[in-house]
Amino acid sequence: MINQLKTAAIRSSSTLLGDAIGAAALMVMLVGALYLPGLT
Repeated sequence: MINQLKTAAIRSSSTLLGDAIGAAALMVMLVGALYLPGLT
C-alpha cells in the first residue's frame, strides 16, 4: 500500500502545485465572500 501511495504521489507531482494554488484561490474567494456583507 505504501508503494501505491508513493507511485501516486510521483505521478501526480506535476499537478500538486496547481491544485494547491486552486485550493488557495477558492479559500480566498470564500473568505472574501463572507466578509463582503459586513463591509456595507
